[in-house]
Amino acid sequence: MVPEPAPDRYRTACERIDAANAEDPNEIEIDGERGPKELLHGRWMVRTVRDLDPGADEVQLLAARAHHLRRWTVPRADFPEGRAGYLRWRVAARRRHGEEVRALLRSCGYGDAEADRVAAIVRKERPGEDPAVQLHEDALCLVFLRTQLGDVAARLGEDHMVDVLVRTLPKMSDRGRAAAADLPLDEAGRDLLARAVAAWSAGGPDPSAAGV
Repeated sequence: MVPEPAPDRYRTACERIDAANAEDPNEIEIDGERGPKELLHGRWMVRTVRDLDPGADEVQLLAARAHHLRRWTVPRADFPEGRAGYLRWRVAARRRHGEEVRALLRSCGYGDAEADRVAAIVRKERPGEDPAVQLHEDALCLVFLRTQLGDVAARLGEDHMVDVLVRTLPKMSDRGRAAAADLPLDEAGRDLLARAVAAWSAGGPDPSAAGV
């Protein structure tokens, strides 16, 4: 059995992560709850990680909560347009999240090894080789599908959205894809996901090129 997180430092770390993400100027509404985007996303990530793996340990839960720590401070607009610019932004954002969460955890009493481990999960290092990172990747994709699919599809257009999903599906494990099939999406979302699954099954593009 996985032990419960140490109450004092874990509670303090969660409070500090939430306080930082509560400063997000961007808002989102999820299941009738409206609030700062990264604050709500962090809570949904924790919930999704626990749904996928009830035995997820303390570092996995911390990585989930802080996965996009203060993401608005690394604006996408600061990087070039197009796929190459998107990939550069994504790498820079992950690096920043990892650095900031590591410093936060050290200030809460976590040792170097634990703080480094959380930062590595946040940076999504070696997802195909590290089960904890793969779990994190699965949860990220599921939270995106559950909370942002419709809005992003409206912005990108359906065909572009299907292309993004085709690149996202191979990043997920079998467990993650099975959970995606059970998500309570609306009819439009289910159609987009079904089109993407069909295109990916037929042989889609290189998943490293883009995606969620």
